[in-house]
Amino acid sequence: MMSLLLSRAVLLARRFSRNRRGSAAIEFAMIAPIFIALLFAIIETAFVFLASQVLETAVQDSARLILTGQAQAASYTQSQFKTDLCNRLKALFSCDGVYVDVQSYGSDFSTVSITTPIDSSKNFVNTMKYSPGAAGDIVVVRAFYQWPLFVTGLGWNIANLADSKRLLSATAAFRNEPYSN
Repeated sequence: MMSLLLSRAVLLARRFSRNRRGSAAIEFAMIAPIFIALLFAIIETAFVFLASQVLETAVQDSARLILTGQAQAASYTQSQFKTDLCNRLKALFSCDGVYVDVQSYGSDFSTVSITTPIDSSKNFVNTMKYSPGAAGDIVVVRAFYQWPLFVTGLGWNIANLADSKRLLSATAAFRNEPYSN
């Protein structure tokens, strides 16, 4: 009796090992989480690059107001300049999170000194100023935005700030045109 049960168990084990129905579902269940995580990481990275390019383009366009002296002639404040920049960013950004830094450095490029707005604890340091300079001055316009990341918990982490955020930055450096007031 025992040998009959044993032979039946062996026969069932062989049939089970040859049965391939449902193996694709099991294989997909094992691969799907990795595939989905990779897909979301690719999508999030693409959004970061897109947002960075939109910020870069907006900074270049708004910096032209300073380059040509239009911002100085209209006595723009930092808030007004930021509003002009934000009007170019409406699709992807909340204006509350945009920071604008405009600094002039006289007439010599060797005096330009730019520091990172990220401290050693990976926190954003808001030391933004607004000094558009005069005709012929070297000016550096920078804009920053803390972009939230969502896929960082899945092993793909492009955050450079605490709290799973990526600091996007855009810079325009130029010599103001010789405009007249």
